[in-house]
Amino acid sequence: MDDLRIVFWIIVGIIYIITKVRKKQQPIVPKSEPKPSEPELTDRPLTFDELLREIQAAKPKPQPVLKKPEYVDYDDGLEEEKKPIEKTDFDYRNEDQIYETYERAKQEAFHRPSMEETLKLENTVVRFGQFKNYTRNDRPSLAAEYANDLRDPENFRKAFILSEILNRRF
Repeated sequence: MDDLRIVFWIIVGIIYIITKVRKKQQPIVPKSEPKPSEPELTDRPLTFDELLREIQAAKPKPQPVLKKPEYVDYDDGLEEEKKPIEKTDFDYRNEDQIYETYERAKQEAFHRPSMEETLKLENTVVRFGQFKNYTRNDRPSLAAEYANDLRDPENFRKAFILSEILNRRF
C-alpha cells in the first residue's frame, strides 16, 4: 500500500515538472493594452472592465508615505527584580498544623476504646422484611398468559374469541 502511494506521488511530481518546463518553452508575448488616449475603432460599446481600466489609467497613483516607527523603551523606570518569588527556607513541619494534629491523633488512639470493645449485640437493630418493597415481582406478561390459555384444551372458547378478534374479516 505504501509502495503505491510513493509511485503515485512520483508520477505527480514528474507531471508537475513537465508542465513547468513546457510553460517556460512557450514564448511569453506581453499583452499590449490600448492606451487610454487612443480610442478603439470598434462598433461595439465598451464593457465595464474596459471603462474601469481607462479610469484607473487616467488617475495618478498616490505614493505611500512611509513613517518611521517610534522606538519606545518599556524597560525604562522599572526596578530590578531581586525579590525571591517564594520562601526558600520554608519548612512545612514547622509552619503547617497538619502534622501536629496527626501526631496528636496518633497518641490519643491508644487511649480510646477499640471497635470490638464498644460493639454490643444488643445495640444492633435487626429488622427483617424492610426491603420487601424493593423486590422484583416476576409476574408473567399478558402475552404469556394468552399463550398458556391457548395451549389448554379446556379454554377453547377463549381461543375462538381471540382468533375472531385477531383475524378480522374487514
